[in-house]
Amino acid sequence: MQVARFASVMLRDGGDVTNVMDISTVNTRTFRALDTSLTLGERTLVMGVVNVTPDSFSDGGEAFELYDAVEMALKFVEEGADILDVGGESTRPGSEPVALEEELARVIPVIEALSAKTDIPVSIDTCKAEVARRAIAAGASIVNDISGGNFDHQMPQLVADTGAGVVLMHIKGTPRNMQENPHYHDLMGELKEYFEKSVSRFEEAGVARERILVDPGIGFGKNLDHNLELIRRIGEFQGIAAGVLFGPSRKSFIGSLTGKPVKERLAGTLAAVTAGALFGADIVRVHDVGPVVEALKVADSLSRTVP
Repeated sequence: MQVARFASVMLRDGGDVTNVMDISTVNTRTFRALDTSLTLGERTLVMGVVNVTPDSFSDGGEAFELYDAVEMALKFVEEGADILDVGGESTRPGSEPVALEEELARVIPVIEALSAKTDIPVSIDTCKAEVARRAIAAGASIVNDISGGNFDHQMPQLVADTGAGVVLMHIKGTPRNMQENPHYHDLMGELKEYFEKSVSRFEEAGVARERILVDPGIGFGKNLDHNLELIRRIGEFQGIAAGVLFGPSRKSFIGSLTGKPVKERLAGTLAAVTAGALFGADIVRVHDVGPVVEALKVADSLSRTVP
């Protein structure tokens, strides 16, 4: 099946405004993770963020206890989430790594509880292969690795051996130093090269491309201009893997543009999510699932038609 996606861009030149309609046809695709199959392209899917941390940039402490984390995740399911992303290590700018046993203690009980309560696929947000292994055994089917498999070189083989799906994100540096004056000679070219190498490494380990997603890593070693360019051009990452995920939710670039603190960035998040969907993203990772699902119903209705 093919889906036509429409993106309308307003160009201003010398005071004249021209409406340019870019029409592209994209094939619907399937992202596979263990026994889970998600169709990409028909609509924009939503990944709900469940941070089991005391210090995440946006919602640290809100779901740190087991009961709170599970209740938040189940609320996301009711609101229409397609994936639940559980993480136990903050990756905010300047953050320090969490010890293996602490990360396991945070995420495994939550994943076990969710696996018993919902059929919605669960993702483990980690860059440690051992955490991923234990999380998959507890019921997760997707590994969301902010390092693209670069922080733990056992990750490609772990994903291959388990049959899980994987999200390979781009990061420049580490969470501790990634926002220290990030610079690129060719932003899109460097990210495409990074993804091609990362995807090849996982394929060589035995991971089929239909089990891989890429994420340009909004806010992970990028300044305001980098983030805006990546959103505008996110569709250019299509074809590198099964699909494209991105996470603009409550990020600092929204605060830079609106002047709003983290807790008041919903409107900016909705704008970014809508733009990303129009420009070619398949999945959005967000903290505010209900409002995003509603916004995407409108955005997808405007931008995608099934012949």
